Amino acid sequence: MLSQDEIDNLLSSLSVGIDKPLLSDDNTEEQVIEKRNYKLYNFRRPDKFSKDHLRALQTLHETFARQMGLVLTAYLRSTVEIDVVSVDQLTYDEFIRSMPSPMTVSILEMAPLPGQVLFGLGYEVTSSIIDRMLGGPGVSEPRPRELTDIEQSLIKRVIDRAMTALEDAWRSMLDVETSLVATEESYALIQVATPGEMVALVTLEINVGNKDSGLISLCFPYPVLESVIRSLSSQRIFHGQHSDVPVEQQQQVLQKLHHAKMPVEVLLGGTTITVKDLLDLRVGDVVCLDRLAHESLLVCVNHRPKFFARPGTLKNNLAVYINESVADEEAIEGFGLYDTKQPTVE
Repeated sequence: MLSQDEIDNLLSSLSVGIDKPLLSDDNTEEQVIEKRNYKLYNFRRPDKFSKDHLRALQTLHETFARQMGLVLTAYLRSTVEIDVVSVDQLTYDEFIRSMPSPMTVSILEMAPLPGQVLFGLGYEVTSSIIDRMLGGPGVSEPRPRELTDIEQSLIKRVIDRAMTALEDAWRSMLDVETSLVATEESYALIQVATPGEMVALVTLEINVGNKDSGLISLCFPYPVLESVIRSLSSQRIFHGQHSDVPVEQQQQVLQKLHHAKMPVEVLLGGTTITVKDLLDLRVGDVVCLDRLAHESLLVCVNHRPKFFARPGTLKNNLAVYINESVADEEAIEGFGLYDTKQPTVE
């Protein structure tokens, strides 16, 4: 049995012996590899995620950053901006040693994906959010400390909203159901992969109320993404974001829009006068409009022509009776409101 040092020395001696006769000014690195008929492989740190995989993860989590920023802005009643800083691959041991402590770390499961995912919030972020939730301005504490039981309960509400945003972001590629397994105060206490296993690290920067900023980290071990690694491409995610919306989701949007208020206006007609005539108008003056008494009136919804109607009354209130809908908005003529070339009076 050869030791690791003996294997490294053997590989280095072989590469040196082959590189010397092949390398020249006319040979590129790709040509040299082609002549060798083999590809260099790092046994200590193998690359399992290609550049396209990392770009796809960045595109996917840019959507997560936007949605989570909107959710936290509404929840905290303060401006929250989240941006993706980087997407890297490294070993699990390197990832653990690079993370600060204390840090609120959530262990998540994303069914049907196997394994567990780590979601970390820096202490600056958690303390700033908790201060804002308790009525403060959203300023983080200067000295890091462990969260109390009440503070942990409060931050779990934020984690629940983050999991919902994560599900929505992943829906363009795969329908996942995220659940919270446990929460710890440091990455050193968690072991979801072997030390030499490669992981994809998504680092995000969050700004709360333009006062404090911190980092959010998402760690995806390779076994978690192995089943979907072939479909993990930026092109697939881009097409998935523009796919047809499910009927159930359309109905939910329509139900929410049913309660939205829209301005409705009825135009009696219009005319064109000079500024002098406008300034000379007095009480009792008559302005001749371009509509006759027996002609239909125009009903506008959100300042756009939508219906024709007849005037009338309903329980001593002015009202209109809808006759028909407007087939072509651009074909409407005779209403000064839509004559943008001249000043009008309605």
